[in-house]
Amino acid sequence: MADRTGHFAGDDPFAIARDWLATAAGKEPNDPDAIALATVDADGLPNVRMVLLREIEADWFVFYTNYNSRKAHEIDVNGKAAFVLHWKSIRRQIRVRGLVEKEDGEKADTYFASRSLKSRLGAWASKQSEPLASRAALLAEVARVTAVHGTSPERPPFWGGFRIRPLEIEFWADGDFRLHDRFRWRRETMGDPWQISRLNP
Repeated sequence: MADRTGHFAGDDPFAIARDWLATAAGKEPNDPDAIALATVDADGLPNVRMVLLREIEADWFVFYTNYNSRKAHEIDVNGKAAFVLHWKSIRRQIRVRGLVEKEDGEKADTYFASRSLKSRLGAWASKQSEPLASRAALLAEVARVTAVHGTSPERPPFWGGFRIRPLEIEFWADGDFRLHDRFRWRRETMGDPWQISRLNP
């Protein structure tokens, strides 16, 4: 597409996404990798929450979470999710919709080991999304799992990653007079080539 130039240029949407994230990392004051992740429950009611995007790989986006959480259960039900990355600092955003699969092997182990000790112990202690009696109860559970797992806890069996393999990626950049630039990359199946369209603001 002739007018897809500047920060929209390129033949690989994942490379463009990595470039945009790197640009945002130099300007966004907090968590440039924060995404608003949307899932749908068994009744079709949507849920959205913030999680951290930890990797943009060759053909997917990766985040990590508790597999017993509500979002994980909702992903298990239909295997689909969507998210948006929005950066006020550079006035751009990326929207993604696609299919989801678990990242539950060596890469998940490596990422878990890279986290701070307190974060690793917190992953063991938290029964994510379940009711909690008090903060004191949570801290007591942290103390208990610390005594059990010590200073080098392995990744819990209920904690790992998800890969979102997109069927659609939209790149948006702010424009004067609200005449924003939007380009949508879309494919019907994972094996299909990308079709790129410019969208109205």
